[in-house]
Amino acid sequence: MSGDRPTMPPVRLPSDAELARDALSTPLLSRAAKLARWAGEEGTPVGVGGELLDTQLRAATELLGLTDDEDGPAYAAEAWQHALDTGLVDFTEHPDEPADENLPAGVAATGEELATLTSGSPADVLDLWLGGLESVLADAAAPDLGAIAEQLAEGEDLDLDSLDWNPEEEADFLDGVLGNLYLFTALDESSADRPVPLPALAASMIVPDDMDEPTDDVLEEVSDAMMRLDDQFRMLALTGLVAYRPVDESLIEEIDGEGHIRESVDGVDSDSPEDEDVSRYGMVTLTPLGVYAVRQRMLDAGVDAPAVGDLAERGAGELLAALPGHPEAAARAETELWVARRAPLDAARELLAAAHGADEDSPRRRLFCQQALSLLGTEAEPALREVLDDRELGGLARVWLAEHGAADVPEPDEAMVFWLTVDTIAAQLAADGDSDELRALVTDLVDRHSGFFDSVWRVDHPATAEVLEAMGRLHPDKKAAKEARKAAFKARSRR
Repeated sequence: MSGDRPTMPPVRLPSDAELARDALSTPLLSRAAKLARWAGEEGTPVGVGGELLDTQLRAATELLGLTDDEDGPAYAAEAWQHALDTGLVDFTEHPDEPADENLPAGVAATGEELATLTSGSPADVLDLWLGGLESVLADAAAPDLGAIAEQLAEGEDLDLDSLDWNPEEEADFLDGVLGNLYLFTALDESSADRPVPLPALAASMIVPDDMDEPTDDVLEEVSDAMMRLDDQFRMLALTGLVAYRPVDESLIEEIDGEGHIRESVDGVDSDSPEDEDVSRYGMVTLTPLGVYAVRQRMLDAGVDAPAVGDLAERGAGELLAALPGHPEAAARAETELWVARRAPLDAARELLAAAHGADEDSPRRRLFCQQALSLLGTEAEPALREVLDDRELGGLARVWLAEHGAADVPEPDEAMVFWLTVDTIAAQLAADGDSDELRALVTDLVDRHSGFFDSVWRVDHPATAEVLEAMGRLHPDKKAAKEARKAAFKARSRR
């Protein structure tokens, strides 16, 4: 992998079959398919560009069961356009232009792609769904059509500058928002049970990381972005990309009139928002189908966007090297899939061989090796016994054997105990830095072993000095912290 290639945390995805079923049940595609069947193989006369004529639009709205919805005709028109965009419906234009826009300009008939939905493979269905999504994303990033129509109706030339709209910037902004949602999902910070508040999502794109308190101008930008995203997410929810709870309609009026957006952003940043219920400002999360779609778009853009399971057929070395970049749940799922594809004894031997090393990443490899070994049963015992005399692996082998109730496990000598201690602390330092958990571990170790620092500085481990320096920072007792720093100096001098 190229060092300058952007890398995302791995995501967990359902099977293609499950995703295809989700795609087929999304409101926009299912409505489009229904209208494609309604068009029939013989076709039906339609207006310019394949648009439904007024009488047909009323019929389509009724067919979709949307007559009681004030937005029903708009939803029906969107579904029909989606059918055209995805090839579910084919439009053949008449050679002569109609004299009246309310007269037929061509014929629309069931398209070849409709068969994909009924007899295509899951991959075929997903490809069709993705193609339709691209059209909706383009529409979502488009300017307000009302403003354009107003300009054209007044006989003016179309002036994009006056619309305050830059197509590339709008598309990039929406891509960035979806990228942030993807990241929240990959890091287990967003799910169906934990949607992201719209103010927080908008702020993540606009408020600088080093800004402690957003200025009024920045908050106004966040407010404008929220209104734009509210419209876009309403559109995208119909594709199944996101699950979205829209901004409260009455609150939009309040925001426009009274500037309550500042309170919403402040509320999201606080632990207990009081002025407004944050959910009223909109809540959004990527669906599993949405995670799949955003990942596909990232892969097409050259982003390294792994999925859990990508490493299942790779060697143990690649597995242990990659796991430190995984969120905890994803790391466990990836490890379980890797282990499940191997015989326990073979898996143990491969993991132990890959855990060797004196490089700076080796302590974390051994930590993840230990976690992977914990998933193996007693069939793996011979592999652990084979490394009992290994300086780097003998300690963790004894831990595994003891946890699995093995008999005749030899006691480790003092050198091995201290080596394993240094290795464990080095791994935790690399993973979490100076954490409270590590502080507690350091304190407990020193309290339980008199003369700890007199012995540990002699440990022949590449991270000994760094570990002792960390212990000097972490230990709450000033005397013990000073002893740790002195021991770190000795360890460095010993090199």
